[in-house]
Amino acid sequence: MLYRTLKRMIERGQTEGLEEKIDIFFAVGKVTESEYQELIGMLHAEV
Repeated sequence: MLYRTLKRMIERGQTEGLEEKIDIFFAVGKVTESEYQELIGMLHAEV
């Protein structure tokens, strides 16, 4: 659920401060490593 929401935010361009939040979600185990890598890759492609 959280992964899909984050992915949708990136697709919509709502990325301000998002990398930091994704890092925190990964650190506390809310997203898996593969989800984290995909989200960060998408985020960096947007920039």
